[in-house]
Amino acid sequence: MNKRNPTSLFVERINAHDNDGLVELMTRDFTFIDSLGVRFVRPAIENGWRQYFEMVPDYWIKVDRSITEGNTTILIGSAGGNYVSRGARGRPGKSWETPAVWVARIRGTKMTEWRIYSDNEPIRARMREANGKTD
Repeated sequence: MNKRNPTSLFVERINAHDNDGLVELMTRDFTFIDSLGVRFVRPAIENGWRQYFEMVPDYWIKVDRSITEGNTTILIGSAGGNYVSRGARGRPGKSWETPAVWVARIRGTKMTEWRIYSDNEPIRARMREANGKTD
């Protein structure tokens, strides 16, 4: 059994787009909270990760600093990738990057909550561009 920090493993599995590995690290009552405050729970979030990795096939997060107290870790860094619109397989995506902060809560060896604080505008702009919309 891997005794590494569950938060580090979660980040590695996000960067590897390892949906099954993410699910393995989640508690049964796992909650994902997006930057708009919308909560996603299991089993919906399991498919949510898969869909996000299809939309941003090279999604990555980079952690520059982390602070841990008790069962909570705050990660500070950035996230990005290339947005690929539906039906655009094989075509280059629209690159985006944004600063981000994550809050990870652990219970035992599993992730019970993953919350992201970031500016969604960079990826939204790429989505509008892909759909031929401008502001």
